Order: sequence, then structure tokens, then C-alpha cells
Amino acid sequence: MRSNGVFISRTFSTIIRKPHSSSHQANSRIKSLVQQGSYREALEFYSNHLNFPNDTTSRFIFPSLLKSCASLSNSTFGGALQSTIIKLGLLFDPYIVTSLVQMYVKCGSLGSAVHLFDDLPECEILTNDIALWNSIIDGYFKNGLIEEGVAQIRRMLELNVKPDGYTLCILLGTSNACLGVSRGREIHGFVIRNTFFHDPFVATAMIDLYSSYGRPMDAWNVFKKLEFDNCSIAVWNAMISGFCENGLWRNSLQLYLLAKNEGLELGSTTFTSVLTACSQGNAMEFGCQVHCDLVKTGFEHDPYASTSLLTFYSKCGVVEDAERVYHLVRERKVGIWNSMISAYVNCGCATHAFDVYNEMRSKRVEPDSFTMSNILIACGMIGSHHLGATTHGDLVKRPMKQSLALQSALLTMYSKLGSVEESYKVFGEMKEKDVVAWGSMISGSLENRKFEEVLCFYNRMIFEGVKPDASVVASSIVACLGYDDEKLGCCLHGMSIKEGLDLDSCTGRALTEFYSKFRQPDMAKKAFCSVLVKNLVVWNALISCYSFNARPNVSISLLPRVLEHGLCPDSITVTLALTAAAELAALLVGKAIHGYLVRSLPFREIQVENTLVDMYVKCGSLAYAEGVFKNMEKRDAVAWNSMIGGYGSHGECRRAIGLLQEMRDSGTRPDEVTFLSLISSCNHRGLVEEGLDLFRSMRGSGVEPKMVHYVAVVDLLGRGGRVEEAWELVEKMAVEAERGVWLSLLSACRVHGKVGLGEAAARKLMAMEPESGRGYVQLLNLYVEGGLKEKAAELRGVMRQKGVMKLPGCSWIEVKDKVEVFFSGGTTSSSSTMRICETLDGLKSSMKKGECGWEVGEALLETG
Repeated sequence: MRSNGVFISRTFSTIIRKPHSSSHQANSRIKSLVQQGSYREALEFYSNHLNFPNDTTSRFIFPSLLKSCASLSNSTFGGALQSTIIKLGLLFDPYIVTSLVQMYVKCGSLGSAVHLFDDLPECEILTNDIALWNSIIDGYFKNGLIEEGVAQIRRMLELNVKPDGYTLCILLGTSNACLGVSRGREIHGFVIRNTFFHDPFVATAMIDLYSSYGRPMDAWNVFKKLEFDNCSIAVWNAMISGFCENGLWRNSLQLYLLAKNEGLELGSTTFTSVLTACSQGNAMEFGCQVHCDLVKTGFEHDPYASTSLLTFYSKCGVVEDAERVYHLVRERKVGIWNSMISAYVNCGCATHAFDVYNEMRSKRVEPDSFTMSNILIACGMIGSHHLGATTHGDLVKRPMKQSLALQSALLTMYSKLGSVEESYKVFGEMKEKDVVAWGSMISGSLENRKFEEVLCFYNRMIFEGVKPDASVVASSIVACLGYDDEKLGCCLHGMSIKEGLDLDSCTGRALTEFYSKFRQPDMAKKAFCSVLVKNLVVWNALISCYSFNARPNVSISLLPRVLEHGLCPDSITVTLALTAAAELAALLVGKAIHGYLVRSLPFREIQVENTLVDMYVKCGSLAYAEGVFKNMEKRDAVAWNSMIGGYGSHGECRRAIGLLQEMRDSGTRPDEVTFLSLISSCNHRGLVEEGLDLFRSMRGSGVEPKMVHYVAVVDLLGRGGRVEEAWELVEKMAVEAERGVWLSLLSACRVHGKVGLGEAAARKLMAMEPESGRGYVQLLNLYVEGGLKEKAAELRGVMRQKGVMKLPGCSWIEVKDKVEVFFSGGTTSSSSTMRICETLDGLKSSMKKGECGWEVGEALLETG
């Protein structure tokens, strides 16, 4: 291969030495070589076979030669050609000068292109040739010089040169990246005014613009105004991809079916976009149909279509079908290898990903940055620091080691492995840090629960002028939650609104969880409503928020709305709804959710089944709880504890104790919750010795008693009348007793009239909780029931002075699909308070008169 200098010397030496060749023949030969992509051979032919061109046909040689220079990025040879063009007086040929400008732009020599363009006088070439203007405008925009490019457009308009479709495509493409949607709207208006609306390239660029800015309906309005008969498949592909990009995967599938019905020629890009939409919606059946269409149209072996197919099957969790597609590909380029590695990584099969990587290397296929990024992720999944360090060492030997994406993947890997020092070292060695690199450090610190470091990295990122994305903001908000900094979290919310990041589902989910934990469900709802495309994760966050903030009825009401929005509730959604139903003791609602679970979620998850058992127990339906429990394929400690607790709370103490042995026989070790449930069960049934035996056996089962167990045993002894024994147990505790212990002891003293011990326990309790009324109320009841009126009156005065009040007890009942709550003292949360009271008054009157008959029964039925 000859250097550029050899080309130049030969160019000018041939002017003197070479015989004259026919320009027509030379032009044909050079054009043929360029059309074949033989750019270097075209330049060599010119150097070896032409002397100084001097006839009129020679002007047709230069555009082809300049195209070759552009393709080879050989601006030096192009400059030599420019000198020849000037000497021949061809610089004012619009075709040649446009080719020159394009050559300099593509070779990265924008300065030379601008110098050439600015030296042209404002003559006919500038006022008539839009292609020349497009070349220089494109050069400015491709080099990020937006304002300079806009200035050239203004100059062009001043010379009455009208932009064409390509000019608008340049502008729309640039608006997509830099100028914003408002400038895009201005260009849209120009398109409408100047009848460019039916230009497919302009329409495609506008659809891409609106889609990239989260405005799919604006993109759809552009698409709708095109005539389908004259609409190219490229426009359809842009709209299908735009819907998919904005999470509207169903619309993408509908548009694909419409394109098929219109008889359009579907291509690789179409199949790629539609399969991506199928992956988003987990539309397995539709994706299989697209696979059939792909085979029928002969795209089965297309590398892009095959890669999309493989990705679709892997994201749907059908890795076996992904493997079949992979094995059918005849020529595996690096893209298909990457897709198979990525499929295994996405499905959690990191070891298989390494097998494909090793096979790839054995076939001498050179991995690229995407390959290595996935392998680094696999290292983090496997959890092998040695394997990660080895891969890092292999990466250092490759030229791609400075890739920002790879360095970010390294940061993520070391964070997953808990190797914080290595991740800091990689981060410090990075010459350039983009938002992905900062995001990797922030997410890694968050994963290792280093909340303060997350916020420090965020501040440094802002200070260095790197604009955070939605993922970074979401991680920082979660860190504020862990750091318990409500004020900073609110500041981040304000910033996200200013930057438009609150519209993203990732930020919306984080904000919903943030306000939920800080007991602000109304603010959580506002954050939720701001999200443009609400996925299931965002809905789950809001359902959890209302449940956490004691609004379980609202949580349950959101479940039908999830279905109305076309989303399929997953195991998390169902678990949250069941938890809310259990909190309300709403058995009918729980049954309805169970029915949906049986119909729509065939995959049985132990977490959901555990929640079902717990829900039925808390709703008082022990038989249903037993049914779910017995049909479970696998039972963990949570399932056993729920059932043991259920038997205990329903007075089936012996069955609960018997279940403990079954639990041990199944190979599941009882934990602290198991023993607490059993001791509490014995307490309710008055089985003191059995409860004490269970308490004594805890350490033998490898479970260390905690304060809640001591509280339960003290209550057990107290209810059994063994108050002195309970007092001795408290005094022998290795740790200082907490309020629950003293409250249980005080309650026992009240029941059994142990005034002295009761006063001592009350003093302990009041010292711990001077503002709480529990100790005062129990001691007051002790005095009243013991006939100590003076002490009771004195204590009442102290309670009034301190403002201590007794909270009323409550009970509730489920009537149809509502739960009514009643408080002691006559108050009720029910909206039917007046009707209930009137019915009760009527019942009392009838009973006094001895007229309790059909009328009263009918009144009660009406109230229900």
C-alpha cells in the first residue's frame, strides 16, 4: 500500500512524464472502480495513467476522485486535486465544488471546507446550488457547531436560496440531538408552509424527532397526514420504532399488522423494530408470528433480524428458542455472538455466557466493547473476584480499554463484587467521565449502602458540569431515603421537574417510594401522576405507598386500574394487594384476588402463596389457609410460621405445636418467629407449662431469645397467676427489660391484685414513657379494682395535669365489599353512622315492648 505522499508525487510526476490518455476512457474506468468501492485503485489509476487533464470531459473525473478521497479520509490527495481543479478553472463548477466541500467535511477538515466555501463569490453558484449549501451546513452540524450552521442557513435565505428536503433533514436530525423540540416545531411549521409535508425523508426525520422527545402522538399526527399509497416503508419503520421507543408497544404491533395489510415490502428494519416491541410487552405469541413472517420473506439469515429474534426470545425468558436461532445462523459475526452472550446474561446464565465467549475466541472472532461489557456483567453475577480481575487483565491488552462504556462496566462489576477500592481506582484513572461512568459509581455506592458517598458523587458530578440522567437522579433520591435527608430529596425532586426528568418512570418510582417512606402519600401520588409512561414498577410503588401509609383500601382500589391501563399485575402487585386485604380483614376482596391469581398467574411463587396463607388467617378463614398451605409445592419458614400463627390465633394451640414437629421433619429449621407464635398461642390457651417448655427449648434449637420472647413469657406467667415467677424472670434477664415487659407485668399485677409489684412495674414504665398513657391507665385500673380510691383520684389528677388520654379500642366488620370500623365510646368511621344508631334505638325500643319481630329484622337487613 502506498502512502499519501507517494500518491501526490506521482500525481505531479505524471504531468510531465505520462502520455496523454483519453479523458473519456479514464473517466469510465475511474467511475467503474469507485462504483465497485475500489477507491484506492481509482486514485492509483489517476496517478499512473493521466497527464494534466485539459479537455472539457475531464470535469467528470473529479467528483469520482473526490469521493474516493472522502471514503479513504485522504484530504492530502484531495488538496492536490483541488490545485489541479483551480488550474483548470473548474472551481466554479457546482458539482465539483460541492464534491470538494463534502470531501473536506468527511475527512474531518472542516476548516478547509469553510475556507473554500467562504472564498466563493456570491455569484450564480451560491445563489442557485442548494447542494453546496447543504454540504457546508451538514459539515457545521456534524462537528457540533450549531450556531454557525444556523448562521449559514440565514445567509442562504438572505440570498433567496430555498431549502430542500435534505436541508430540513439535516436540521431535524440536529434538533433531535441538540436544539430541542421547540426548534423542531418551528421547522415543522416551515415544512407545512412550504409543502414538504409529503417528502418521506422529511416525514421520517420529523417522526424521529418527536419520538425521541417522548411525543409519540405528535409523531403519529405527522404519520397520519401522509398518504399510505405513496408512503415508503422507511416512514412506517420510523413510526413503529417511535411507538416502541415510548413504551407503546401495542401500537407498534398494530401498525405492523396495518403495514402487512397495505402490502408494503417489509425489511430487516421493520422486523427489528417489531421484535423489540414484542420484547417490551412480552408478547410471545405475536413474536412467534413475526418469526414466521421473517422466514417467509427470506430474512431468516439476515444478521440484524436474527439478532433481534435472539434478543426477543431471551427477554421473554425462552432461552432455548434463542439458542435455536443462534445455531441456525450460518455466518456468525460479532453481533450474533454478542446477542447470545447477552441472552444468557439476561437470563442469569452467566456460566453459559462464558462458554459462548470462549467459543467465540476459539473461532478467532475478535470481541468488541459490547462483548466485553456483557462478560464483565457476567463476572459480577458469578461473584468471582478472580475471574473479574482476569477479565480486566485481558481487557487491558486490547485497544478498546479506553472505551467509556467498558470502563463504566468495570466500575459496575467491581461494585457488584464489593471491591470498592478497585472501582475507585478505575474511576480515578478515567481521563473522561460521562454520565454513565458517574452513574456506575453512584449505583455501586448505593448497592453497597454508602448513601453519603452517593450524594458526594452526585455533587461532584454537577460541579464538573455533567448533566445527570433519570437513573442518576433516581439513585440519588433513594440515597436521600437511606440517609434520612428529606430536605435534600425534595430539592432533587425540584431539580428533576426543572429538567423534565420527573416524567421518567425510573425517577417517578424513586420519588413515589421516597415520599411513601416519609409519610407523604399525597406527594407520592403527585410524583406518580407526573410520569408519562407508567409501567408496572411505578404502579407497584404507589400501591405499596398507600398500604405502608395505612390506606389499604386505596391500595386495593388501584388493582383494577392497573388492568384498565393494559398492564398485567405480577407477583409483587398481587402480594401488595393481598397484604392490604389482610390488613382490612376483607375476605371477599382476598378471595377475588386469589381467583385472579389462579386464572392469570400460572407460575406459583412461594412469596405469593405465603401472603395468601397470611391473608386467610387474618381474615378468619382458617380452612382456606389450610387449603393453600397443603397445596404448596415448597414451604419455607415463612409459610410454616404463618400456619402455626394461624392455628394459635384461632385457638388451635395443640395443632400449632404439632405443626412444629412437622416443620422440623420437613427439614425447615424453626426461627425466632416460630417460637414467638407458639408461646403466644400457649398464652391464649392458658398452657403455661407447654409455653415455658418451648421457651426453654429455644437455645437448643439454635435460636437466641429476644425481648419479644421475654414479653410473651412474662405475659404467659402473668395470665397464669404466677406473677412472682414472672418478676423473677425479669430480674434474671441478661439485658435491661424494655417497656413491653413492664407493661405485661403491670397488666398481670392488675388482674391478680398485686398492688406492690404493680406500682414498681408502673414506675419503671412511666420512667421509660413519661408521655404515654398506657402505664397510667393500667395503674389506675389497678387502684380502682383494688379499692384504693385515694390513690386512684391522685393518679387521675396527675393524668389530667400531664394531658394523658386513653386511646379508645376498636373493632370492625366486613359488610359486602366494605369494612366498617367501630370505636369504643360510640364513635364509628362508618358513613352510615346515623342509620346504624337509629336501627339500634329502634331495636332497643322493640325489645323493651317485647315486639322484636320481622320489622326489626328487616331494618337490620336494610342497614347491612
